[in-house]
Amino acid sequence: MFIQIEPTSEVPIYTQLANQLIELVATGTLKPNEALPSVRSLAADLGVNMHTVNKAYHELEKKNIIEIIPKSGAIINSISANGPNDMQMDLIKFYMKPLIAESIVYGMDEEQILSITSSIISEITEG
Repeated sequence: MFIQIEPTSEVPIYTQLANQLIELVATGTLKPNEALPSVRSLAADLGVNMHTVNKAYHELEKKNIIEIIPKSGAIINSISANGPNDMQMDLIKFYMKPLIAESIVYGMDEEQILSITSSIISEITEG
């Protein structure tokens, strides 16, 4: 599992970690029911505070991507083959809408937005 933290980024470290773990799940590198490293172990490997890893894990738990089992660790949830539920769709829309609006502010048209979205999907699914 390769995770790259950028300490000088404006993006908080816990968000960087959560986003990269989501991408590892999306690419199939992390599989359903697979155990994640312990908070202590991952923090040591990345050279970050344990609270940072703990916060990232709790963000993923709120999104139902992982399950935290007290005193046992965290595992990747089996995401339903039926696709996202209404709450998950609303959350995805909530996060995507400002990015799309920002793209329009920068002068991108629908075709450019769809093109960049397609290239990101290809990058994730084709490795």
